[in-house]
Amino acid sequence: MLQACLNGGRTGAEAPGVPVTPKDLARDALAVRKAGAQELHVHPRNLAGAETLAPADVAACLTAIRAAVPGMKVGLGTGAWIGPGGRQRHAHMRAWEVLPDYVSVNLNEADCVEVMKLMHERDIGIEAGVWSLADARRLCREVNKSDLLRVLIEMRDVPGPEARAEAMHCITYLRDRGVTAPILLHGQERSAWPCVIEAARLGLDTRMGFEDVLDLPGGMPAPSNAALVACARDLIDHTLRDVGP
Repeated sequence: MLQACLNGGRTGAEAPGVPVTPKDLARDALAVRKAGAQELHVHPRNLAGAETLAPADVAACLTAIRAAVPGMKVGLGTGAWIGPGGRQRHAHMRAWEVLPDYVSVNLNEADCVEVMKLMHERDIGIEAGVWSLADARRLCREVNKSDLLRVLIEMRDVPGPEARAEAMHCITYLRDRGVTAPILLHGQERSAWPCVIEAARLGLDTRMGFEDVLDLPGGMPAPSNAALVACARDLIDHTLRDVGP
């Protein structure tokens, strides 16, 4: 599965094509589906362009996207930095009237287990974000594994070989301890493209979009999310041909 991560916390100052408004996100959702993405991960914004989990902003974002790409699953980020921040954002999540198909929850945040419980109660899928071996240990220690839609192995902005090694440590740790949820491997900046290739090689899900990287593999700025997704699709297909049956 190739997921498109359309914006994250990026702004137009970083890349002109970063989608911010519901209309922008809907446009990009359609474009990335045509380019080969199967699911979406987005960060809704308020009128000032700031990341938000406020019910009205979430509803506007999801409604616009679903009108553009009916049936395409849409997930949201829930990072603790999103205003009003920390546990204060729980009230916003409880008040959602239009629900995402799933959310990502970072295991390196203090309230991650609380957020997962809240999402489980609302029948919203949970992507558990594992950024390190410490996060993998916390998942195995504190999280009900049967509640998980998938596990995100999230590599930071490090060289490709370092990202691949760290990812394998986390994946092996989780599998050895009975975590059977599907795994999505992705990276950021320098590790983004190496992780796409490694995910294909290992038969894992992955993601691509402006949230993770602004440049194409050769270093040229990407003109759009669709260009990033199309390149990821080509890399995945090429890697799968090399790996063989």
